Amino acid sequence: MFTPKALTTILGAAALTALPLMGLSEGDPADQTLPTATTRLPLEDLRSFAKVFEQIRQGYIEEVDDSTLLEYAIRGMLQGLDPHSSYLDRESFDDLQANTTGEFAGLGIEVGIENNHITVITPMDDTPAARAGLRAGDVILRLAGKPLKGVSLDEAVERMRGPRGSSVTLTIARKGHKQPFDVTLKRDTVRVRSVRSKMLDEGYGYLRISQFQLDTGTDVMREVRKLQGKGELKGLVLDLRNNPGGVLQSSVEVADTFLEEGLVVYTEGRTESANLSYSAEPGDLTDGVPLVVLINDGSASAAEIVAGALQDHRRAVVMGTDSFGKGSVQTVIPINNERAIKLTTALYFTPNGRSIQAQGITPDIVVERVKVTRMEGPARTTEADLAGHLGNGNGGEDRTAADRKREKAGRELWYADDNQIFEALNVLKGLNLYAVRYREQQPRVAKAGR
Repeated sequence: MFTPKALTTILGAAALTALPLMGLSEGDPADQTLPTATTRLPLEDLRSFAKVFEQIRQGYIEEVDDSTLLEYAIRGMLQGLDPHSSYLDRESFDDLQANTTGEFAGLGIEVGIENNHITVITPMDDTPAARAGLRAGDVILRLAGKPLKGVSLDEAVERMRGPRGSSVTLTIARKGHKQPFDVTLKRDTVRVRSVRSKMLDEGYGYLRISQFQLDTGTDVMREVRKLQGKGELKGLVLDLRNNPGGVLQSSVEVADTFLEEGLVVYTEGRTESANLSYSAEPGDLTDGVPLVVLINDGSASAAEIVAGALQDHRRAVVMGTDSFGKGSVQTVIPINNERAIKLTTALYFTPNGRSIQAQGITPDIVVERVKVTRMEGPARTTEADLAGHLGNGNGGEDRTAADRKREKAGRELWYADDNQIFEALNVLKGLNLYAVRYREQQPRVAKAGR
């Protein structure tokens, strides 16, 4: 499990910011004014910096130009603040913008540093990493035969980048495997389809959001309508597991899809512009159908905003395991036409005033991801197997032991594939059954009262 100080990024792209780039980079960057210090700069510390700078210029084994040294100083200053503030050169800035639109070049894997090792947080859906079978928690020991222990996150990511179509071999250590093993990935253009949907059972839909891009809110509405077009929607599973977050506004739009109205999230920072609140517009697209939200320790940032808002409004049952705990907001501030900084400017809070930072969302129902095996009972016959048995009093078809065995085999596939989705579906059916019975009993209660 990752600590709150885990460093995260996405291979081939910078980590997602919590605020959209649109609107943050308007106008001439040179005209934008940054906050100024209200106290004098520490003269003695500046002298120390100048001395160190000069010693490196004159004595380092290789000559380094002044511009490069100053850029290193800026990077170090930002990296010393928190795990999510960073310096964006032209390439990183372009990667960040590409990532918010859902297309970038790379492996499609989010990594962090744990115990001085480069560790997989989550492979992104339908990417080279996911297709190769990489898993959350995998430790990347070597890259092309060279050890990665002690290597900075930025350097490791840089080594993993390369031209589309080229290959890179990762040596992986995985819990449960006695020996490390190699996985060869072919670099590709990663086109992230952030929203998917399907029917789990008659009347029960499944909605998967892999990350929050600029168009995710619109995509969610489209997928919900697609599910509604397949018949009456009785319940919905919203899967936010291993969702690293993304654009804040998109998370608000997703929560708004399922809320009738009310506060979704608010932010608090040192500057007035960092103190913002976001509310849902009137109207629940799903008309209040039962909703279960799945989260785990890979659910971060914008995913936690959605889960927290729906939980606080008692609109959904949150299931799974504790989320990652990234409750900070990053703002992209252009420095010039080619460079920018990603600066943590605020913390976000759920409607009930909960800060998620370094704690995460605690699910209403804890369900671990496990492998479940059905116990085989003794073979038994049923009434329908007996010779000369009577037919069903309502004219229904017989259900023999063989019929029931086929039904059990179908249910067992759920257990083997994803027990958390199976449990979410069971909860939805229970909620829907209770709601139907409650509505049916209302007229009788009213008549009894008169």
